[in-house]
Amino acid sequence: MTLRVLLLSGAILLALWLIARFIRTARYPLYDKVVLVTGGSRGLGLVLARHICARGGNVAIIARDPDELARAKSDLVPRGGKVLTIECDLLDAGQIQLAVRRVIDRFGKIDVLINNAGIIEVGPFEHMTPEDFEHAMYLHFWAPFELISQIVPEMRIWGGGRIVNISSIGGKVAVPHLAPYSASKFALTGLSDALRAELARDDIYVTTVAPGMMRTGSHVNAKFKGRHDDEFAWFAAAAGAPLLSMNADRAARKILAACRRGQPSLTLTFAARLQVVANALFPNLTGYAMQLANRFLPESSGAQGNRSRAGSEVRRLIPDWVTRAADKAIARNNETKGKSL
Repeated sequence: MTLRVLLLSGAILLALWLIARFIRTARYPLYDKVVLVTGGSRGLGLVLARHICARGGNVAIIARDPDELARAKSDLVPRGGKVLTIECDLLDAGQIQLAVRRVIDRFGKIDVLINNAGIIEVGPFEHMTPEDFEHAMYLHFWAPFELISQIVPEMRIWGGGRIVNISSIGGKVAVPHLAPYSASKFALTGLSDALRAELARDDIYVTTVAPGMMRTGSHVNAKFKGRHDDEFAWFAAAAGAPLLSMNADRAARKILAACRRGQPSLTLTFAARLQVVANALFPNLTGYAMQLANRFLPESSGAQGNRSRAGSEVRRLIPDWVTRAADKAIARNNETKGKSL
């Protein structure tokens, strides 16, 4: 009898929780909302923009490459909503300020800010320079900081809003051969989590997203140092592995649902959630595991390894079937040119 009561109570609580999630999501539809997406010309940013347009939202996408922006706009316009593309270097605070003003001048407001732009540089620490760390910090931390600083005062005037910061599992559990990326994503995670409590009183809800590997096609635009071909091989294999990575469309749906209900945190992929839990419960064991994993990663090389090369420029050492799932997303998500967002 006691077991039956416990099961019934658990089922009721689960049902109430699901109903509450549905209500919170439904209360914030994307229809007619203005959403600013950085790095929206390709990859996950473009997939997010597609879903926003399909729901009747108005989207402004920021990226550096005018050709990528043009292709992205041609992709998005038929899906519904209004689309504004802005060529902007996110390493330049002045350009960010002008971009924010353009969005407000066009749409009158910004309801949702999605800080998505980023670049991954893979390789041993020996080949990473202070400039690599500075570039990662500017793109992953200071650019979101500048955008948030510009937009939050406006959101307060409009009565609230949503901010989504796309961090990474690498911003919760440090991964070898990703030192600049992990360091900058840890900084973004800290900023995002810190601002969440302070901004909630203004009805501005901040969601920190920590994705694991996603099949966006971005492995060809990732940068590699050291033994370039070997580094690309392990990274591309992980990016396309069904048990380790997630379909980009599914990831986008989950991110936007979390945004709409003001969910504080979202970790994507089972493998990523397992890493977070393991690191929280067994930090020393996780540390030893990362040391062991590093033994299987490529060693550093000579001076030629200091050069950064895009995944599209390296020689493939693994069979095509290993990366087939990730490769299919390259053209679909506009990941055809190796240039940072």
